[in-house]
Amino acid sequence: MREEYKKVATLENEIEARLLGSILNERNVPHLIISYYDTPFDGLYQTQKGWGYISAPGACIEEIREIIAHLSKESNLNDVS
Repeated sequence: MREEYKKVATLENEIEARLLGSILNERNVPHLIISYYDTPFDGLYQTQKGWGYISAPGACIEEIREIIAHLSKESNLNDVS
């Protein structure tokens, strides 16, 4: 039986999504990255909800949140300079 995937976090942009996806793939962490982009509305929901979101099995949520926090911290350090 497959474990149910739960929403972990909202992703702000495609760069963040690709970087996070790459790290999780490298670590063999199961996840799904879903974009809010929709062709009929030309991405209207992305301006309201963020670029998309990541979901994962419950057992992986904490690890993913730690990675996101680490990436966010690194990004903030780079913005200061």
